[in-house]
Amino acid sequence: MKMNKVKSPKQETVGIFRKRPKYDEEGRLIYYKKKKLIKSRVNRSVGGDAVMLFFLLLCGAFMAFPMVYAISNSFKPLHELWLFPPNLIVKNPTLSNYKDMFTILSNTTIPFTRYLFNTLFITITCTFLRIVSASMAAYPLSKWKFKGKKAVNKLITTSLMISAPAATYASYIIYSTLGLVDSWLVYLIPALGSSFSLYLIRGFVDQFPDSVLEAARIDGAGDFRIFWSILMPNMKPAWMTLIVFSVRDYWNTGANIYIYREELKTLNYALGQITAEGMARAGVSNAVEVLMMIVPILTFLITQSNIIETMATSGMKD
Repeated sequence: MKMNKVKSPKQETVGIFRKRPKYDEEGRLIYYKKKKLIKSRVNRSVGGDAVMLFFLLLCGAFMAFPMVYAISNSFKPLHELWLFPPNLIVKNPTLSNYKDMFTILSNTTIPFTRYLFNTLFITITCTFLRIVSASMAAYPLSKWKFKGKKAVNKLITTSLMISAPAATYASYIIYSTLGLVDSWLVYLIPALGSSFSLYLIRGFVDQFPDSVLEAARIDGAGDFRIFWSILMPNMKPAWMTLIVFSVRDYWNTGANIYIYREELKTLNYALGQITAEGMARAGVSNAVEVLMMIVPILTFLITQSNIIETMATSGMKD
């Protein structure tokens, strides 16, 4: 009498192994044979690690070269700046370029501290407005359902194709009609409607699981509570990245056609007037470049670790 063959069970996966059933001639189960699915990682040799380290050091040196060269030039006396071939490292370092820069700024009609205050105020305030307004707008555009949602999102994406210089004349007409020319509002109002900021944060909010928001609503949380207590802390990688871009943009804000009063102009504009004198102030120009690099570089160094840490620990899945 023949035994009916037992129906083969499905293959099961446990960890990195797959269990495969084994049967005898009469269809009886004998044992499971485990087949490894993932090959063990092959460690690099000492030579491979050395090659990788050399490659990374080479890339780091290549990226750091412009900054090192600019800092070196800022300490060079005038005769060293015109040597050919140029020296990467200064031979006779001097602080005269920085002294001349501050001497020229101290002789202007507007104090240096006023230019610095204008730049700091614009940078801090506009960065804050960009983060808050973009975050508040990204929440409904990503998680709410309403008519015209797709059209609005497409309009935001399309607006990224329009560069700011192309809209300069149209913006001037609008500001002039509203009486906003020659005021800080020409900086603050565009910060409230930055399409790049909204696009960046909306993309991060899209990845946030809806189940967490639904659970908060079941517990009685309103939209403002959900936004401020749940979304904002978890959007830290997005707005920390936005801080880097915003500080870079607003700290380097120079002269524009909307501001005429000298007391409202920025530090970059004042330093630009120094470097416009020609070759006689080439050393001062290099000192100005280093001064304008300090704040964006420090901002990046401060926020870099936070961005990497939050990106690694804030991944959430449904």
